[in-house]
Amino acid sequence: MNLSNERMYQAIIEKDSQFEGVFFTAVKTTGIFCRPTCTARKPRMENVEFVFSAKEAFQKGYRPCKVCRPLEHAHQTPETIRSLLDELADDPALKFRDADLLARGLEPSSVRRWFLKNHRMTFHAYQRMYRINSAFKHIQQGQSVTTAAFDSGFDSLSGFGGSFKSIFGFSPVKGKSQQIIDLTRLETPLGTMFACATREGLCLLEFTDRKMLETEFKLLSKALNANIIQGRNVHFEILEKELAEYFAGARKEFTVPLHAVGSDFQNIVWQALRAVPYGETRSYQQQAVMIGNPGSIRAVANANGMNKISILVPCHRVIGTDGSLTGYGGGIWRKQWLLDMERANK
Repeated sequence: MNLSNERMYQAIIEKDSQFEGVFFTAVKTTGIFCRPTCTARKPRMENVEFVFSAKEAFQKGYRPCKVCRPLEHAHQTPETIRSLLDELADDPALKFRDADLLARGLEPSSVRRWFLKNHRMTFHAYQRMYRINSAFKHIQQGQSVTTAAFDSGFDSLSGFGGSFKSIFGFSPVKGKSQQIIDLTRLETPLGTMFACATREGLCLLEFTDRKMLETEFKLLSKALNANIIQGRNVHFEILEKELAEYFAGARKEFTVPLHAVGSDFQNIVWQALRAVPYGETRSYQQQAVMIGNPGSIRAVANANGMNKISILVPCHRVIGTDGSLTGYGGGIWRKQWLLDMERANK
């Protein structure tokens, strides 16, 4: 979406909610950044600049407004979209067409843009994918291919079989022998995250803009010989609740079961990470000492970099020996925010 400064300024004057999540207003005279719908007194146009992410705002030295709290659920799913997602979750066979959206007072093009931005596919493509994923899970649970296909809203077995194979690379009949990793999307004050879980526990939690994310998905899928598909998982319910409490400063430890996929050495390093107390930091050297191998500093750093479960396995608490912030997959700005938040609530 190409927006002029004049159009964005008009949006903040009108407190236009359709621009929530599209940009932030950064006020040069006060050093704060706000949502487009902020109720605080509006600055003069020459005193503002528009930024398109919290990351950009932080990097330019702005701090979040205390009136509109732009970091709280920065990319929160609109209630109208959440209603559609909940209905699909309850009945994957549903097929929302443009006429159905219009009947609900929703503009199809707006819904399409939201799904392209947040799920990298159109709403109609999302529905097709959700139906196929639902059928896959039913087949895994012992349902026949025919029943799974028709219960998930497909009109023909041939169409279902072709779509299924084009996505997963094997026929529905072979689906019973395949493993599944469930995938979901979570909203946090620092941006959207992806979470993956098996029956055993959470195996991935990463910000969606992490550069190595696609590689992590491939390595995870290969290591567990499993397909990653969007779906519900009992561990997601616990995770969402505990993450919300953590970001509110009300939780210091997590109880979500973890299924950390890595080598024996990596798991030892990750276990040491989980032993670093909330609100405190350790250097790579101290972490190497913690695992009884003082000479493994480089190997420890590499293992930290391969950690796929952010926040819960808190590699953000590892800093340089000189106290400097070192690399972090989610971005240094997020690492600083997490450390500041923990110290403030310790």
